[in-house]
Amino acid sequence: MLVQHFLETAAAQHPHKTALICGKQRMPYEQINELSNRLARSLVELGLPRGGRVAILLDNSVEAVVSLFATLKAGGIFIVLNPTLKSRKLGFILKDSGARAVIARIRNAHTVREAISGTSVQHVIWVDERPSEPPAMTVPELGYAWHDLVSAERKNPVSSPRASPRAVDVDLAAIIYTSGTTGDPKGVMAAHYNMVAVSRSVIEYLNNTPDDIILNSLPMSYGYGLYQVLTAFLVGATVVLEPSFAFPYRVMERAVQEKVTGIPMVPTMVAAFLQMTDFPTFDLCRLRYITNAAAALPVAHVRRLMEIIPHVGIVSMYGLTECQRVSYLPPKMLAQRPGSVGTAIPNCEVFVLDEEGREFKAGQVGELVVRGSNVTQGYWNAPEETAKFFRPGKYRGEALLYTGDLFRKDEEGYLYFVARKDDIIKTRGARVSPQEIENRVCEMKGVVESAVIGVPDDLLGQAIKLFVAGNPAQHLTEDSILKHCKTHLEAFMVPKYVELRESLPKTSSGKIDKQQLGG
Repeated sequence: MLVQHFLETAAAQHPHKTALICGKQRMPYEQINELSNRLARSLVELGLPRGGRVAILLDNSVEAVVSLFATLKAGGIFIVLNPTLKSRKLGFILKDSGARAVIARIRNAHTVREAISGTSVQHVIWVDERPSEPPAMTVPELGYAWHDLVSAERKNPVSSPRASPRAVDVDLAAIIYTSGTTGDPKGVMAAHYNMVAVSRSVIEYLNNTPDDIILNSLPMSYGYGLYQVLTAFLVGATVVLEPSFAFPYRVMERAVQEKVTGIPMVPTMVAAFLQMTDFPTFDLCRLRYITNAAAALPVAHVRRLMEIIPHVGIVSMYGLTECQRVSYLPPKMLAQRPGSVGTAIPNCEVFVLDEEGREFKAGQVGELVVRGSNVTQGYWNAPEETAKFFRPGKYRGEALLYTGDLFRKDEEGYLYFVARKDDIIKTRGARVSPQEIENRVCEMKGVVESAVIGVPDDLLGQAIKLFVAGNPAQHLTEDSILKHCKTHLEAFMVPKYVELRESLPKTSSGKIDKQQLGG
């Protein structure tokens, strides 16, 4: 099975069913399939070779979904990128990936013009209303109107490229560029079979059906957001695409209006929703589950969600771009293990290993290693980095993913995230997990978010610095926060520095950006 078959099968089985709701647009499966067929044929006619890369510089939109499936139907590899990228980073990705085409909105013309210089880009497809004149470009033969390439009046008849052997399941389907904590982003190579395996596993443990209506406000350039569309299309469900989660009230209104059954969240979203005084008044009777990934939810936030929406299953998950999903905690286990991210997803195996590769006993902290079809193909154009994190497994061709994340298992095999290897703070001769401090601080009334980093200290080696964003109405002070820490944490874990802020910086995927905080 190939990823584009998700759409083709759903279009055959549910042709008139609404697949996407985006703003005022409501598009059925058969229309999305038809548009993607037309664009796929156009890409082939423009010379996109098998395995050719297409960069999709679009926000959450119908055009973004059509473009990724069209690229696959044409035998290409899609790269969904955040349209807010600056020209330098966009240029790096285009050059690194060897992209042959870019699909972008006209309002991004200046950024695209600067970025494509010196790259392999041969064609740009402009989305939006048909321009009277295409933007002046520095590379010849650029500038096609989206409407022309997907028009029903095109001379050549359009048929599904499914029968054409332009890809098999071991071919790459996508390159997903990670935000990266240092240096330039890395492109994670996902084969068709990787994406199919992850999608099947997710729908199994979430029990997704065609009746689900999933609201996604996470960017599709981020794997967590992308897979909301892929898993929904695999089962023939409906996706409500929101442009962002910048306006929590609007997102909740949309969830009520569309009778949403599932919402993916990250901790910053949960924190924002919990600050809404009228959050408990929204009629979420149809909501079946909320998932959380990107970072572990503070236990205090988990308990608050369970109080406000007791009928909704809260599914804590752990994953990373290199394999997308690793573990999940069933909602029925949340009350017993609120700090756990569960056990391995279906068709996946995990180990907690020491530095010599031996498996730790329960309770010991080691690096999490992942085995399964969800483990991707490594990093594009980065063989040394690939060899570091993707290491040979038991069988020929098998790779194990060494995550760089520290975990412990309990006696029953449930996983608990401790820290990124690089995030561990070594202070006063002890090793401190930032998350343990962050969880305790988030238990304080009025704390919205917290982040902990280590800063150089001549005496301590590293000193603990705590950043807190709080509700102004609660009048938090540095002294009150320190008092709370001294009461609930061991002495060596009490921060040396506390800094209050109105908000904490975020990455494009909604994580707290500790690099900007000085980490």
